[in-house]
Amino acid sequence: MLLANLVTCSNLHLLIDREELMPTDDITRKVSERYARAAATGEQMCCPTAYDFDDLRSFIPEEVLRISYGCGTPAGLATVLSGETVLDIGSGGGIDCFDAARRVGPTGRVIGIDMTETMLEIARRNALLVSRNLGYAASNMTFHRGMADAMPVEDDSIDLIISNCVINLAPDKRAVFREMYRALKPGGRFTISDIVSDQAVPQYLVHDAQKWGDCLSGALPMWEYFEGMRNVGFLGVHQVASRPWHAIDGIHFLSLTLTGYKLPHSMPRPDVYATLRGPFSDATDELGRTYVRGVPQLIDDRTAQLLGTPSLEPLFILTEQPMTAPPDASPWLSVLPEDRPCVWKGDYAILMTALTQAADDDHHIYQRGVPLEVCSKTLTVLEHAAYRPCFAIYNRASEVVQGTQIDCAPAGGCC
Repeated sequence: MLLANLVTCSNLHLLIDREELMPTDDITRKVSERYARAAATGEQMCCPTAYDFDDLRSFIPEEVLRISYGCGTPAGLATVLSGETVLDIGSGGGIDCFDAARRVGPTGRVIGIDMTETMLEIARRNALLVSRNLGYAASNMTFHRGMADAMPVEDDSIDLIISNCVINLAPDKRAVFREMYRALKPGGRFTISDIVSDQAVPQYLVHDAQKWGDCLSGALPMWEYFEGMRNVGFLGVHQVASRPWHAIDGIHFLSLTLTGYKLPHSMPRPDVYATLRGPFSDATDELGRTYVRGVPQLIDDRTAQLLGTPSLEPLFILTEQPMTAPPDASPWLSVLPEDRPCVWKGDYAILMTALTQAADDDHHIYQRGVPLEVCSKTLTVLEHAAYRPCFAIYNRASEVVQGTQIDCAPAGGCC
């Protein structure tokens, strides 16, 4: 555990050094020029998109669909509610804004921000047509030129922030995270898709303008992304979806969709006890409180809010009185490895839920955002329905591994 913390702190230092060395204005200019060129020529950018174009084509013009780049569909993940105010950071040609506009309805509002004038012109030109296709009497969308780290929106004015493969293009991600927190209303949330890496991106890639435009050079290691969000005040930050995308010189890049919350001001409430249900044997939340499965703890109002967020609610039981069920009885959940040999195949697991640290029943300690190599038996455990939402799994092996079966522990436990 100490080693993992040292690794995290060391890489945070690398992040600070990396941002100080970046030619920020030059990177911004080159990225903007590349996306403007793509908008004008129809160039296909190298990003892993997941749009349902058959659905979107029913109300979004082809001109917009041709220049839609991203690594997920944050507005299409049922996160947008009727009547909300939605902000899209890096709105491009407008595809996510147009999808959000459909979902918020005519009483809602959608704001798009982009640094590239060519993209903004396309979005503005098509906004009225999209509104008509949706049957709205007037457009509920506005598009503004601006930067992700200095957004032209008022404090505490946004219900939901979305962004699709844009924050990795910003040289100062910490400034972007601060702006997001400032703009959201108390009780607001974000759902963003981005590219992250499994280790710090080296300087020879950081200063490669072409790979900045490919959403690679600016990617943060996953642990830095999570810590950056937490440091500005976001809580309940967890993955909605993730998948491997690309690898360069042993650095693996993943497409990641995250949701997190600017929790509302807490209200006094009667005593609440929290009991870790499982599947983890112990876990530490984003406020620093550690829980042991089956052991109730008296918690404060803020912690109760955090444990009620979607990724943590299934893991905890909140009661007005301490629970007294024995540790080996329901409702506790435990998932043990099978009693058989294991094989190492190059698989890695990354804790991606709203816990900074957690342990399974085989004594593996997972640090959020930090890859941990796992054997075939542990992989099977983490693919259990109780664990699966909490982890991203990927494989680092460059070739097919012909692993030898080994007995990882005399008692049948895992490595």
